Amino acid sequence: MSRRNVLRGGLVATTAGVVAPGTVAGAVAAADEASCPPPPGPAMVGQGDPRYRSLASRGYNRRFVGEPEHVWVVGTTAHVVRAVQQAVDSGRRITVRSGGHGFENFVADPAVEVVVDMSALTGVSYDPGRRAFAVEAGALLGEVYRRLYLGWGVTVPAGWCADVGVGGHVLGGGYGPLSRLMGLSVDHLHAVEVVVVDRQGRARAVVATRELSDPHRDLWWAHTGGGPGTFGIVTRYWFRTPGAAGDDPSGLLPAPPSSVLSFSVTWDWQKLDRTSFARLVRNHGEWAEKHSAPDSPYLALYSELALTRRPSGTVLMIGQVAADSGAERMLDEHLAAINRGVPVQPVRTVRNQAWLAAALAGSPGDPAPATG
Repeated sequence: MSRRNVLRGGLVATTAGVVAPGTVAGAVAAADEASCPPPPGPAMVGQGDPRYRSLASRGYNRRFVGEPEHVWVVGTTAHVVRAVQQAVDSGRRITVRSGGHGFENFVADPAVEVVVDMSALTGVSYDPGRRAFAVEAGALLGEVYRRLYLGWGVTVPAGWCADVGVGGHVLGGGYGPLSRLMGLSVDHLHAVEVVVVDRQGRARAVVATRELSDPHRDLWWAHTGGGPGTFGIVTRYWFRTPGAAGDDPSGLLPAPPSSVLSFSVTWDWQKLDRTSFARLVRNHGEWAEKHSAPDSPYLALYSELALTRRPSGTVLMIGQVAADSGAERMLDEHLAAINRGVPVQPVRTVRNQAWLAAALAGSPGDPAPATG
């Protein structure tokens, strides 16, 4: 958490009342801006550069390995515009990486010639002009959770893994353990800054919002769940819950519960036959359908059933109950419904944690990267 982001964020807002406007606060801000180093980049790292291997091999799935001609390290939106323009002018295939957690070969692919690495674009701040939280596309989910919660007591519902980059995650919708309670990340997306290429082949940055009067509203809508890499390179998101009123940042996004119950449940594959396996899968789907209504008493309970291969040894269910009370009872009832008619006794592990600790710990039973 840099000093610049502290000054941009909630700590300045909480202390502004004790200093005279335009005196001490203004002097501190001016001194900070003068002392802060410029952002990294732009740097075009080629295959002969010692940094190349670290930048080109950031992919999560080791089955896919790319060898781009070069990787751009960028620190501002203007840097991204420059990288995109050069790729367009030279006719090279370009793609973008934020957290490096993608499972497919969208980035690590031999056909990709230029990669834009967003890992230096990590800002998280409150934008009073838009009454929304600005999150740069290279920020990892763990830091987004940490900064939003410690600074303002709010969060954006998103994924389990703290080292997933916001950039591509949000574009796919952004779902996770709080989504049954709060919706998807894109349900709270107010605006997006994206580098696009016009019909004349010129790269430029456009900010598109969900405001009905915005002439670029269709571009905002195009970034609310359709997936990344279609319309341009996103450099920044702004989040504000629809209908949120006022100027108090703590009321513009949802607040998570103070504590959660995380759990993992396993069934021994060797004890499951075709019938009992099918029953297990059917039970999970039917439970989700039965309790999908917006007034369901089980909205705080989220679970994922991982249909692993038999050599893995177990069938795995992970989840979380985001409730300050009644969490154990909810989990008991959920597991009884999932295991109904299945002649295998599951083994479960539970952990009560403060919400932020759970959000930073990642998913229970998170699989290792694929290597072959």
